[in-house]
Amino acid sequence: MNKITKYLLVIITVLLGSCAKKNNIYNNNNTFSVGFYNVENLFDTINNPNNDEEFLPDSKLEWNNAKYTEKIGHINKVIHSLDYPIILGLCEIENANVLKDLIKSSIQLNKSYDFVHHESPDKRGIDAAFIYNKKIITLVESGKLKVNLGNKTPKPTRDIVWAKFVFNRDTIFTMVNHWPSRRGGTEASEHKRLKAAKAARNFIDSISKNPNNKVIFMGDLNDYPENKAPMKIKEVLKPMIFANSGKYGGTHCYKNHWGILDHIFISSSLDKGHFSVIKNSGKINDFDYLLTEYKGNKVPFRTFGGGKYLGGFSDHFPVTIKVKLE
Repeated sequence: MNKITKYLLVIITVLLGSCAKKNNIYNNNNTFSVGFYNVENLFDTINNPNNDEEFLPDSKLEWNNAKYTEKIGHINKVIHSLDYPIILGLCEIENANVLKDLIKSSIQLNKSYDFVHHESPDKRGIDAAFIYNKKIITLVESGKLKVNLGNKTPKPTRDIVWAKFVFNRDTIFTMVNHWPSRRGGTEASEHKRLKAAKAARNFIDSISKNPNNKVIFMGDLNDYPENKAPMKIKEVLKPMIFANSGKYGGTHCYKNHWGILDHIFISSSLDKGHFSVIKNSGKINDFDYLLTEYKGNKVPFRTFGGGKYLGGFSDHFPVTIKVKLE
C-alpha cells in the first residue's frame, strides 16, 4: 500500500467517523433540550368545524398556502436553533394536521419525531400538543385534563395535555398548558387561571405520590411568576424561567412591558437519575431573528399585528431547559 493510498484511507476514516457522530441520536455529552413554544396561531387553510373563519384564504387575513408554508418554515427554523429539543410543548396549534405538516416539512423531524395531540373544547380550535424524539424517549401514554370554568362561562378553555415518557427506567410526566387569557382584565379573569392551576395541581399531586416520578410542567400561563395561579404550581415544583434567563427580561412584550408568560417548572426528582436536569439551565431563547423594532422599541417579530400580515414568527419567545441522559 503506497503513501497516497494510506493518506486517502485516513481521510475517508475521519470523514466516516464525523458522519457517524452527526447521525448518532446522542451528542458528545448526552445533553439535550426540553422546551415550550407558543407559535401564535398555527392554522391550516382548510375550513374545519371550529371557528377558524379568520384563517382561511377568503378571510380578511387572506390566510393562504404561501403564508401557511412560511409559518411552518419559521417554526422549523426555531426548532433548529433550539438544537431539536427531545420534547417540545407547543400551543396555539389548530389540530393534528398542522403537527403532521410541521414534522413532514423537516428532514430532521420527519425521520425521528412524533407528536401527542388531543382535541380541546376551545371554540377557535386552539390546542396544545407535544412533539418528541421517538428515537430517544418512549411515549407510554397521554391524555388531557379538562379545566372546568363553571356554567357561567360560555367559552370553554384549552385542555391541559399530558404525556408519560420513559427513558432508561426513568418515568417523566410532561404537561403543556395554555391557561385562559387576561381578556376582560387581569383581576376579572384571574379566577379562570386559578381553576386551570387547580386542575394542574390535582394531577401533579396524584403522580407525585410516587417520589420517583419526574414532572416537567410547561406552558403559556397568561400570568407572571408572582401572580396567584403560577404560585400554586411553585408550591410543589421548581421554576426554571426567570427575568435573567434572557436579554429582555421576559418572553412576551405588552405595551413595552416585558414579562414572563411562558414557564417551565420541574420536580425535585429531576435532580438525579438517568434523565436529569442541568442546574440553572432555564433559558428564554431571544434569537435576533425573533425580534423586530416597533416605535423605537425591540419587540417579538410576530405573524400578524393588528390584522396586518407581518410575516414574522410569534408574539412569544420559546423557553428551554437542558437535561442530561445517562
